[in-house]
Amino acid sequence: MTSNAFRRLPTRRIGALAAATVVAAGPAALGTAGTAHATDDRRGGRAGAVVLRTGLEVSLLNKTVRAPLNVTLNEVSAPASASRTTLTAKLDGVEGGQPFSVLRADVATARATVKGGTAQGYSNVARAKVHVPGLPLLPLVEVDQVTSKAVCTAGKRPVASSTFLGGVTVLGKKVSVKSAGTTQVSVPGVGEVRLDLSSTRTTSRTAAATALRLQVSVDPLKLGVAAVKGAVTLAGATCEAPGPGAKPLPEPQGGKPAEPVSARREAPKQTEDLAETGGSSMTPYVAGGAVVLLLAGGGVLAYTRRR
Repeated sequence: MTSNAFRRLPTRRIGALAAATVVAAGPAALGTAGTAHATDDRRGGRAGAVVLRTGLEVSLLNKTVRAPLNVTLNEVSAPASASRTTLTAKLDGVEGGQPFSVLRADVATARATVKGGTAQGYSNVARAKVHVPGLPLLPLVEVDQVTSKAVCTAGKRPVASSTFLGGVTVLGKKVSVKSAGTTQVSVPGVGEVRLDLSSTRTTSRTAAATALRLQVSVDPLKLGVAAVKGAVTLAGATCEAPGPGAKPLPEPQGGKPAEPVSARREAPKQTEDLAETGGSSMTPYVAGGAVVLLLAGGGVLAYTRRR
């Protein structure tokens, strides 16, 4: 019965039915082809920086009491920055229980950022003096200016570097800073310091730079302190590149702001949109579908006339 009714349909109604099929089925069938997703994975990028870190063990004269001196100045993780220029500490039994200076500097800055596919750690210290318990008048180390930087960009080899401006003095002795390496400084009646200059390390995704690392072993025999041993780090920076697929943000073109990375583009839903833009990525698909259905309609028309 359905086939007989179909045969009796006038030619114009068959054409109208074919046109309605184009309008109704075209967007439904082709709409998914017009949807685009852009993603940008920046997870995993990390950066850090520190001006000063100590890991020292202080022994008193009777050598039965050991006090750890673990302090840091301007230690930050991305995104953050800090710029304190002094650090004091207090240990029972040392210097009469009064706070003592660990670091004084004119400039002490640490900064860490993760932005646009790049993670960067940065630290800078200028005109700084570092002291340890028992040596209030003789600095453990003096520096004019040191800077460390670690840069990790997605898809690129990480870079780590340390820069020295001016001189470095350890236990009152001037130290050459022409190149990276290890220097041993010994002062009779005071102690020894092993100094590692401009230590850098990189992998495929990480980087680390330390301007100065001092391995300390001093025995000042003053102010109730028998020995100070441990490590002191000055001006450190680290980074880890963002995960695969991360990339810098696109630069705006033609004065228009960049489109959000996770924007979704849909096929135009109204004819006014096409009039505004002159067309879209859907146009070839709609035109192709119309041609196919037009040919099918012509075949139906020819068949109907023969019947």
